[in-house]
Amino acid sequence: MPASPEQHHPDKGSGAGIDRALIDLSILPVWSIAFPVIGVLMVLIGAAKLGGIGIAAAAIVLGGAVIAAVHHAEVVAHRVGEPFGTLVLAVSVTVIEVSLIVSLMLSDNGNASALARDTVFAAIMIILNGIVGICLLVGGVRHHEQRFALRGVSAALCVLAALAVLTLVMPNYTSTLSGPYYAPSQMIFAAIASLVLYGVFVLVQTVRHRDYFLPDAPGDLPKDAHAEPPLARSAWMAFGVLIIALVAVVLLAKQLAPALEAGIGALGLPLALVGVAIAALVLAPESLAAMRAARRNRLQTSLNLALGSALATIGLTIPVVVIAALALDIPLALGIEPKHVALLGLSLVVAVLSLGNGRTTVLQGAVHLVLFAAYLFTIIVP
Repeated sequence: MPASPEQHHPDKGSGAGIDRALIDLSILPVWSIAFPVIGVLMVLIGAAKLGGIGIAAAAIVLGGAVIAAVHHAEVVAHRVGEPFGTLVLAVSVTVIEVSLIVSLMLSDNGNASALARDTVFAAIMIILNGIVGICLLVGGVRHHEQRFALRGVSAALCVLAALAVLTLVMPNYTSTLSGPYYAPSQMIFAAIASLVLYGVFVLVQTVRHRDYFLPDAPGDLPKDAHAEPPLARSAWMAFGVLIIALVAVVLLAKQLAPALEAGIGALGLPLALVGVAIAALVLAPESLAAMRAARRNRLQTSLNLALGSALATIGLTIPVVVIAALALDIPLALGIEPKHVALLGLSLVVAVLSLGNGRTTVLQGAVHLVLFAAYLFTIIVP
């Protein structure tokens, strides 16, 4: 078993030990702790309800909390290594996102029955076309051509296609209940299938075939890939602050939602954009982390994070909202509209083709971003 960082520096009184401690503390700057803490305090006092100044302050702190969440997620990821590191941010954000969806379902929102569907579909389109497109474009511009492990991406797309169709498309074609609804037994089956598929994927990613989700060759890694990982205490501190930052991001986004809805309504735009905007805010830490990884020529990390987030969004969200809907007797509309079925199918086909040979350029990124623009455009102009 390899020695731990502490074992490499047994002499805590030596100059090397002091330097190591100072370097380790430098990865947790004050700003990265301050923004999440201030964000939670602003949530507690309801700063977003204090008028224009409060809304502006909450928006600034929200941006700082997003950047802080990315920073701490990268610290934890460096400590635990791939592909475990990319699961940290994806699962953390998804768990908090589920809590947000359920809380909104229990509120007086008149569109509660379609809230989970709209949020999950928005998250899939943001991840599959928006985040992946930006990563491929940014990485292609800077590095011309990037490589990744094809087997891991293919496995993720296989599971994503199955989950998306079972949960968002099939309800439109079942006959037990009319409309985009599953019968209770069908919802339970969809929830169990989602959990099983996501659980098996995580097992394959982290245990059975971990090498599928690692770079193909050591030469593909950036120069800093072999830097010494942070100490355990720093990684645990970073993980704790990451959770605080994610809570601040989601709850501040929730508090800013009414102002966002009022602004969109004042502009005469469809209120469906509110769900897209909230999903984008919740996914902002993952988006920024994936983009930064692509800029550093770590496309494998970017794709692990992006596709893993999409899988977690369905695999964890659908079972929880199904349980909540059945327990609280809330109708749950899961089937998406025909135009969205077409966009989902096109997005999955394009993803399979663009990520089908283990190499990407700016072209694939541009195609995904055009599809994302088409998704947004069809919301504004149905």
